Amino acid sequence: MAETINMPKLGFDMAEGTLVRWVKKVGETINKGEVLAEIETDKATVEVESTAAGVVRLLLVEQGAVVPVNSPIAVVGTADEKIEAPNTSQMSKVEGPAATVPEQIPIPAAGTASAPVAGPVKASPLAKKIAREQSLDLSQIQGSGPGGRIVRRDIEAALQTMDRGPLTVANVSSSVVHRPSSAADETVGMSKLRQAIARRMSESKTSIPHFYVSHEYKMDALMDLRAQFNRIVPEDEKLSVNDLIVRAVALTLRQFPNLNASLNGNSVLRHGQVNVGIAVSVEGGLLTIVCRGADQKPLRQISAEVKAMAARVRLGKVKPEDIEGSTFSISNMGMYDVENFAAIINPPEAAILAIGSARQVPVVDEGVLKVGWRMKATISVDHRVSDGVEAAKFMQALALYLEEPLRLVL
Repeated sequence: MAETINMPKLGFDMAEGTLVRWVKKVGETINKGEVLAEIETDKATVEVESTAAGVVRLLLVEQGAVVPVNSPIAVVGTADEKIEAPNTSQMSKVEGPAATVPEQIPIPAAGTASAPVAGPVKASPLAKKIAREQSLDLSQIQGSGPGGRIVRRDIEAALQTMDRGPLTVANVSSSVVHRPSSAADETVGMSKLRQAIARRMSESKTSIPHFYVSHEYKMDALMDLRAQFNRIVPEDEKLSVNDLIVRAVALTLRQFPNLNASLNGNSVLRHGQVNVGIAVSVEGGLLTIVCRGADQKPLRQISAEVKAMAARVRLGKVKPEDIEGSTFSISNMGMYDVENFAAIINPPEAAILAIGSARQVPVVDEGVLKVGWRMKATISVDHRVSDGVEAAKFMQALALYLEEPLRLVL
């Protein structure tokens, strides 16, 4: 029996998505779980998997169409059954080319790179900046980003193919030889991701009463355990400090269901699963990848899953489950030598933990001055859901796992 595939809802605030590329054509066989299309949301380009196995019979929207969530986009069925186009009443909000496409007319799938076209050139702010500095004509560059958008890797590829000649006094710009003049003002458009971050963080900060609790952790035992582990495993299986923190946080949240929760009107929804969201830096902003059931997984599994998801995010090839469903988030800026900071809660979650650097500092231990590993962390909590005492107890309980890390492997 034919099954309709709908535009998925990826996040509680997602209203629509842009269908960037059909991976499958009409008439092609597709398995359940196989990628059918790529869509662009405010957060990322996401691969949409088919929820049915069979033959692609109808593609209901064209590439480039902006489609409301839960609207039908394709029909999968058997090769010989009679197919009727689904009810497309919701499609009235579709922007761009959209239609009920006859089953015998295939919609061609686009390649990963789009040829230059007339009109405004789509490029990321960073790509525009590099192109301007290198005097590159963006209209002559093919974009490999969503919808043909030119991104940094396209600029770098173009520069590698150009013969710029040797650097001599004759071809060095006057701005290098002489004292440079003041730079002109520049207005840079915000990417969809940056706009989404701006909107969500503004809503969070203005509507959620944040409060903060900080704690300093002794990290000597954890750093030693990590070093021992990494000496005996292959390079691609080495643990990061963040991997250990994710498991420690997940185990601690078992004791504090009020912090692994979301506000739902006048009630609090305590989540049965502990799905730890991890902020990952991408071009133009941040995305949160989700380690599901982190309290049930061993360290090596957490590490492998986080590495794989982070790689997909940075390639712009995330899966819906990579970025949705977190119940508590971690923002770790330790790799940037940050001592301490406070993060904004990622709604609808009740709390987020901000992690600073693990660093060697002078410490007093039982009256003796020595060098020790210390790390500061700050939890931001929704005061409608919890209070300072509970947050402080959570931070104390977290110390049990971070300062006695053998508990993380038991």
